[in-house]
Amino acid sequence: MSGLAVEVDSSEIVPLVDEGLGNASYLVALGGGRALVLDPSRNPAPFVELAERLNLRIAFAVETHLHADFVSGSRELAAFGATILAPAASHLATAYRGLEDGEEVDLNGLTLRALATPGHTPEHLAYLVLDGPKALALFSGGAVLPGGAARPDLIGPEQTHPLARELYRSAHQRLVGLPDDLAVYPTHGAGSFCSPGAGGPMFTTVTEDAFVHSFLGGLGTYPPYFLRLRSVNQRGTRLYGLKPPELALLSVDEFRRQQAAGAIAIDVRPFADFARGHIPAALSIALRPAFASWLGWIVPAAEPLVFVRSPGQDARDLVEQCLKIGYENLVGELEGGIGAWQAAGLPVSTIAIRQVDEEPQGTPLDVRQATEWASGHIPGARHVELGSVRAAAAAIPAGPLTVYCGHGERAMTAASLLEGQGRESLAVLDGGFDAWRSANRPISIE
Repeated sequence: MSGLAVEVDSSEIVPLVDEGLGNASYLVALGGGRALVLDPSRNPAPFVELAERLNLRIAFAVETHLHADFVSGSRELAAFGATILAPAASHLATAYRGLEDGEEVDLNGLTLRALATPGHTPEHLAYLVLDGPKALALFSGGAVLPGGAARPDLIGPEQTHPLARELYRSAHQRLVGLPDDLAVYPTHGAGSFCSPGAGGPMFTTVTEDAFVHSFLGGLGTYPPYFLRLRSVNQRGTRLYGLKPPELALLSVDEFRRQQAAGAIAIDVRPFADFARGHIPAALSIALRPAFASWLGWIVPAAEPLVFVRSPGQDARDLVEQCLKIGYENLVGELEGGIGAWQAAGLPVSTIAIRQVDEEPQGTPLDVRQATEWASGHIPGARHVELGSVRAAAAAIPAGPLTVYCGHGERAMTAASLLEGQGRESLAVLDGGFDAWRSANRPISIE
C-alpha cells in the first residue's frame, strides 16, 4: 500500500523504490542496531516497518537536496527519534544538522562524508560512505544517474545554465576520481521527471560547453508542482505518522454539494470503466503508480478534491499518492461509487473506445511526451503533450478526435479534460500507440 517496492536480502543497503515517481530511498544498516535512511519519501511506515523487521533503529534521516518531486519524510522520521542530516545551505525550518562540503559524520565505525555536488540544485550534496580509508558506496542523489545527471532547470531560468555547468564540474572535479568499481546509489532513476530521460556524456572527454548544449537540449517538460515542493520541503508540512487519514464517505447529495462549491471530481477507476459511464465533468486519472505525477501536473494543489473509485481499488494508496506530492485538501469519496450515482437517477457521460483494427475517428491526437512522439506516431496525428492539453485546447482541431497515448490512461485523462471544456465526438484508442505498433499499423517518424 505504500507504493514502495522493497527487496530485503542480507545486504546492508536496502533500496525502497517508488516506481511511480521513479525515485529510490535507501535504508543503510550501520551496525550496533542502528540505520540511516537516505532521501526518505513522506510516508514513514515503509522505513519504520523495514527497520523493525531488521531489528534496527533509524538513527539518521539524510537528505541530498531540497526535493522538487516529493515531500520529504525526514521530519516524519525525526518524530521517531532520527537526526536529520542535510546540506547546511538547504536552510530547513526544523531541527537538523547542516553539513558542509567535506564534513564527516561518525556512524559508529563507518564514516559519512559530504561532497558538495551542485548542479541539480545549488545546495546539493552527495554522500560517500567509508570504512576507514576505503570508500564503500556513493549516494549520489541527482549528481549522478545512470548515463547522466538530474535536470538543472527546476530553480529558475536564470540559474539553468550556471547549474548545468555546475553539474559538469561536479562530475569532473568532485566525483571522477572515485574508484571505478564504487557502488553508486542515485535517488532519481528511470521514470523520474527529474531525470532528463536520456543519457548525458558526464564522464567523457566532451567539453563543458558541449555538455551544457547537449544536456539542456535534451530536457523535456516536467510537472508544475515541482516548482512548489522545494519551499514546502524547506519549511516543512503536516506530520501524519504511520497512519495517513482516511477518505470521508460522501453521500450522492453531499458529493454534489461539494462539486457545486468548487471541488474537483477525480475518477480514479480504470480508463475503460470511466469510458463506459462517468459523472459529467469528472477528470479521469486512473489509480496506478504514475497517478501522483499526473495529479500534480494537471490539478492545482490547493483545490478541494472529491474522488470516485472502484471497490477493489486501494483507498490508502490513493491518499498516500496525494500526500506524497503535497495534496492535502482531500474532501472525500463518493460512497457507493458510480453505482450510487446511477441509482440516484443522475446522468452519466460516456467516451467511445476505438480498437487498433478500426480507423481513427476524426483527427488522431497524440498526448504522449515529445520523446515518445519523435520515436513514431500515427500518420496524420496532431501532438499535444497531456500536460498542455488544457492550455492548448483552442489549437486542437475541431471535430471528432481519437486520443491516444502509450496504453490508454493518459489519453482518457486528456479526453476528460476536453470533454470538460465542451468537446464532443471524443474517442480513446484502446491499448494506445503500443497496440497500434504491435498490430503493424502505419507509423510516421518526423
